[in-house]
Amino acid sequence: MSPTPQAYIAGVFEHPTRSAPDKTTAQLHAEAAAGALADAGLSLGDVDAYFCAGDAPGLGALSMAEYIGLTPRLIDTTELGGASYISHLNHAMRAIAAGRCTVALITLAGRPRSERSSGKAARVYSADAPDLPFELPFSPSMVALYGLVAARHMHEFGTTSEQLAWIKVAASQHARHNPAARLPDPVTVEDVLASPMIASPLHRLDCCVVTDGGGAVVVAAEGVMRSLDRPALRIAGAGEAIKHQNGGAVDLTYSAAARAGADAFAEAGVKPADVDYASIYDSFTITLLMQLEDLGFCEKGAGGRFVADGGLISGEGRLPVNTDGGGLCNNHPANRGGITKIIEAVRQLRGAAAPALQVPNCRLALVSGIGGSLATRHGAAVALLERE
Repeated sequence: MSPTPQAYIAGVFEHPTRSAPDKTTAQLHAEAAAGALADAGLSLGDVDAYFCAGDAPGLGALSMAEYIGLTPRLIDTTELGGASYISHLNHAMRAIAAGRCTVALITLAGRPRSERSSGKAARVYSADAPDLPFELPFSPSMVALYGLVAARHMHEFGTTSEQLAWIKVAASQHARHNPAARLPDPVTVEDVLASPMIASPLHRLDCCVVTDGGGAVVVAAEGVMRSLDRPALRIAGAGEAIKHQNGGAVDLTYSAAARAGADAFAEAGVKPADVDYASIYDSFTITLLMQLEDLGFCEKGAGGRFVADGGLISGEGRLPVNTDGGGLCNNHPANRGGITKIIEAVRQLRGAAAPALQVPNCRLALVSGIGGSLATRHGAAVALLERE
């Protein structure tokens, strides 16, 4: 029996803009696609699979494939919010293994900063959605829902606002080395705690930035990858899961990343202690802390102690996380920045991260995304990337 075909990340591109009032969302998708293909050394004609999610305008993949100039034989529009693009890595890997495609393009783009369209838990949904009619009359904001999760974590495990603040401090220490970061200035724990309270216990600096922009990733089969002059970054394992309110049996102390991560680690045949670098979705400080626990980097309830005193700062802490500054300081395009997690992991594995933050001999990176709301229903996707 021949070995299962392997899938590799051949190219990535993070759009440099953080505010794009003069561009359309379709333009941002197309520019990101062109950038990732150029990074891979491939062309539009090489692409035979296209992946996008709910941020794609018009008729989604149908509109964007035409606009970009693609004629794919495989299309995937899986929608898991900010986790979609890591889920797309998983699906592209499976499609390549099945012989369905050889070069897959994944794109994300959006203009929430220019459109001032951020913050509401629900904006445009089908009128017959089974759950939302019971929730929308209360107009929950996204930060209020995450505030509930943070408050529960504090109640159950003794987590403190100071510990959460360290997550923002680490992000800011990384962002100061990133000339494109939306918030490049370092902050202290005291700065975070002094920022306005938005939804108790979350302060303004516990929240991610709102940015326009986008990104793209190219996934290639082994034969294509070997023909390129690029480091071979293999998708070693992946998993995805959803979590909802379970008919009222709500438990806010864990996320769907627990199941998605377990599947990814099992497939890759590695464990959390083997990971050199982690890109973890950070829409809010509590989002990152929950995933650290659920992915097994520390015990449940110990996340506050794990992140305190610079535990996530590259070169100083226990685990280097989000060395681009993450969604908290760098970029959160389209209010769903999961693709940026892939991009920074690729930089680390290539040895192309900011010199002051490059993880020495980085061989194994984890990317984790959350989409939806930890307090209601959400999806999670996790992938492990290995430099051969």
